[in-house]
Amino acid sequence: MNLVYGVISEERAEACRNLCNELMEFQKSKAVINPEWFDSMNFETRMVPSIKQAIHNFIVVVKDTHNNDEIVAYVYTNVSPKESYSNDFATFFDLSSVKEDNVGCLSQFYIKEGYRQYGVGSKLFTMSMDWLKTFDDVEEYFVFTSNGNRDALEFYQRKGFSISHDILNGFITVLRSKRHLDKRKRGVHS
Repeated sequence: MNLVYGVISEERAEACRNLCNELMEFQKSKAVINPEWFDSMNFETRMVPSIKQAIHNFIVVVKDTHNNDEIVAYVYTNVSPKESYSNDFATFFDLSSVKEDNVGCLSQFYIKEGYRQYGVGSKLFTMSMDWLKTFDDVEEYFVFTSNGNRDALEFYQRKGFSISHDILNGFITVLRSKRHLDKRKRGVHS
């Protein structure tokens, strides 16, 4: 197994179509609350609209060069206006609890079976957080995990995210983290 990580432009997001659809099926298989809601969730209804409403998008794909450059994992992270998280589907968090106009969101994250447990998730997570930290005007980061996906929930908690609340009667758990500024950037000297 030889894995290569690469950032792709939003214009090339189509490369994530199959994995995005596989992610929705995976989430449905784990869900104990309203699994049928995933029936209408796919690349066209989830990733495409999110990319369009975001101000900045960051997509990383992982290819297995020993398997015809098959894309075996991806992460999609964005910076979006906080108002975009209140829509017909749900209000994901109390908008007044965020001071800034924009928030960072690790929106989609998926690793194919057989490629998990090799550090791929940690590397993609770190790449996403490092990218989000380049935006000085974004201090709140969110991750939304689907019900039943305990492994994802625990992964994000190990990475410093805290459970904020559930929405849609437990269908989604909202996790939140604040940007951690180093002391020099805040003007504090030790």
